Amino acid sequence: MSTIAARRCAFAALLLFAAGARAQLQPAQLGLVVNDADPASVALGAYYAQLRGIAPAHIAHVRISGKPHRLDAEAFAQLKNEIDRQLPADARAVLFAWTAPYAVECNSLTSAYTLGFDAAQCERSCAPGRKNPYFNAKLLPPGLRLSMLLPAEPLDVARAVAERGKAAGFSVPQAGAYFLQTSEATRNTRARFFPPSGAIPARKLTIHTLQQDVLEGAQDVMFYQTGLAHVGKLETLRFLPGALADHLTSFGGDLLGSGQMSSLRWLEAGATASYGTVSEPCNHWQKFPHPQILLQHYLSGATAIEAYWRSVAWPAQGLFIGEPLARPYPR
Repeated sequence: MSTIAARRCAFAALLLFAAGARAQLQPAQLGLVVNDADPASVALGAYYAQLRGIAPAHIAHVRISGKPHRLDAEAFAQLKNEIDRQLPADARAVLFAWTAPYAVECNSLTSAYTLGFDAAQCERSCAPGRKNPYFNAKLLPPGLRLSMLLPAEPLDVARAVAERGKAAGFSVPQAGAYFLQTSEATRNTRARFFPPSGAIPARKLTIHTLQQDVLEGAQDVMFYQTGLAHVGKLETLRFLPGALADHLTSFGGDLLGSGQMSSLRWLEAGATASYGTVSEPCNHWQKFPHPQILLQHYLSGATAIEAYWRSVAWPAQGLFIGEPLARPYPR
């Protein structure tokens, strides 16, 4: 058997394994967190609650003045206590409806909320991270509450992201999954995990694993993963409702930073969810979404928040952003 054929068989076997995973998250199980000191957050919270039918009992109201990019550990602990005090136990996931804050010291806001603040990671940001108990798991471990952030500004973009998430899954489209191994060698550590090119007829999906820096003109994008500090030609692409897209670079999760491309650019270009790190992670593949695991769980019916969280082995520095309930491949 050729190497390519063997990779295709292995991937098919993994996909069949993932098909046993059960996507259980429903809108009634989502908690929404609104910053009453941020008008954009208030507006987005109201819109999202109406769009997804989030009950008032599942909406937590907090006040964070000044839109800081980062919180210190003490301020975060107070914020988490306030959120947990308001949300009922049946809220299995949380959506932060604001752009900032998005980090807790060197941790992302989403990882600090879901897994707890990891002070050790901040002492050595390039060191291996704490293991994610949900990594490639079938079921959510008891007591673990997933989280994602839906940036509220620009507000029209935030509303469009939410609408794309709701539109996903009404019909399964002909779609493409694009995995690019680029010329930036240090940002290609997960290229070894790119699935082989080929078709998955049951999901109407064609996988394109390419060696090039830029994807241009594709009109069927459901997945796009690459390794670059700045990704070009996004304006030429058409992302389908529910599309996931991210780039392996150090500061994609520094949403309002200027050194590298912010993960916000993916949402502005038409993606529904994305991921990026908020502090220097070095290029451990375990700190970024694993291509095959992300693909397997999403195609098997998981929501965006479930698939993305399952795909990152060490997520302490990683920020999950977008519409958590998007599910373009319902069981």
